[in-house]
Amino acid sequence: MATVATVARGAGPEDPPGGGRAVAVWCIGVAVYFVAVIFRTSLGVAGLEAADRFHVGASALSTFSLLQLLVYAGMQVPVGLMVDRLGTKKVLTLGAVLFTAGQLGFALAPSYETALAARALLGCGDAMTFISVLRLGTRWFPARRGPLMAQLAGLVGMAGNLVSTLVLAPVLHGVGWTAAFAGSAAAGLVVLVPLVLFLRDHPEGHGPAPAARTGGAGFVRRQIKESWSEPGTRLGLWVHFTTQFPAMVFLLLWGMPFLIEAQGLTRSTAGGLLTLVVASNMALGLVYGQIIGRRQSSRIPLALGTVGLTALLWGAVLAYPGGHAPMWLLIALCLVLGGCGPASMIGFDFARPANPAERQGTASGITNMGGFIASMTTLLTVGVLLDATGDDYRIAFSAVFVLEALGVTQILRLRRRALSREAARGRVTVPAQATAQVTAPTTASTTAPRTVQEPGPEAEPRPRSTACPLPETAGRETP
Repeated sequence: MATVATVARGAGPEDPPGGGRAVAVWCIGVAVYFVAVIFRTSLGVAGLEAADRFHVGASALSTFSLLQLLVYAGMQVPVGLMVDRLGTKKVLTLGAVLFTAGQLGFALAPSYETALAARALLGCGDAMTFISVLRLGTRWFPARRGPLMAQLAGLVGMAGNLVSTLVLAPVLHGVGWTAAFAGSAAAGLVVLVPLVLFLRDHPEGHGPAPAARTGGAGFVRRQIKESWSEPGTRLGLWVHFTTQFPAMVFLLLWGMPFLIEAQGLTRSTAGGLLTLVVASNMALGLVYGQIIGRRQSSRIPLALGTVGLTALLWGAVLAYPGGHAPMWLLIALCLVLGGCGPASMIGFDFARPANPAERQGTASGITNMGGFIASMTTLLTVGVLLDATGDDYRIAFSAVFVLEALGVTQILRLRRRALSREAARGRVTVPAQATAQVTAPTTASTTAPRTVQEPGPEAEPRPRSTACPLPETAGRETP
């Protein structure tokens, strides 16, 4: 019986228990991510001031955000590998140190070149936060909670964006550049204390498989190759690519100048519309998480529907006669842009079930590259087009439609294969009833006892999934 029980338990990892301690640990992780987003988006409310401080034009101004996102996107796969190898706590701690140093350096930078280096350092630290928080969610909570925990993490990130808009912007105008950015850097030190003292990578008895701790160049190549070979990982990347960047570009840099210079709004009114994007994102994040947790089939319709509405509203604003869109149309645009963040999180809901637990960090890193590559491309293109056309925002923002068309094409191309693989994987997952039957006493004949054969050279093990179970296979829970 001991052998039977051991083999049954080896059939798949037991779901983490969740509970109050899981919430406490997860809150420490998302607090670090919250501060990272404040620092990341702080330039979005200081774009015009940065142009004056460093005496640069639109192209050079876009380079701040472009370089930051370039470092962020380039670090995603290395960070995913680091999380799989070193664990969440070490990676989050390093990230917090780097983005705090970057924010402080940006506050004190005496020149454009020094400020660029500071934003690059900030982007490096920022890159280590979100994947780590996703890993905490999968290590501490049951799989059926995966979509909701990912959406909640994104919601907390948007709350950081809200702080930039509502708190940092007026502080910047009140106390000046250096005091505002240097003072905000203190938040990085605040979140480091509970991170170092209390955060744990996983609950007792739910650590990663020993294979996840092996290293070397072969491990790195294998992790990347096996993650990329999954259609679900690639579909997740393109969903993230297509959905995230319109709101990211709007909030990170070009939204405020567009509303003030192209739409003729006051700074306070423009700030209110940016706040509306963030508030809409937070509200829709909860809605999207609940819908996807209950109906996995809603993922593609939600993603494509968000892209379609975004394109429709952008087109209406840019094509409005006279150049100045009415307030109701700008409000509608901002409400729809709020759905871009939650829709981008759907990408992780394709990558997560396609990969086993020991590849979650790498797969998440690949997926997370998508939206930031699109954002970098659009940020640079808009800046170049503004300089080339004499600040014609209609032409500059047309880049949004080109990237959306590319992303939708890839989603439609990959969706069938990814969903077929996902369904097949769900069908071969060992159900709980089967485990119970294996461990139950049998009344087999004593002359021909049935044994459970350990996998070996002569015995081919029964196929089973090593991927994280889908919400449908793991059971549902009504909130």
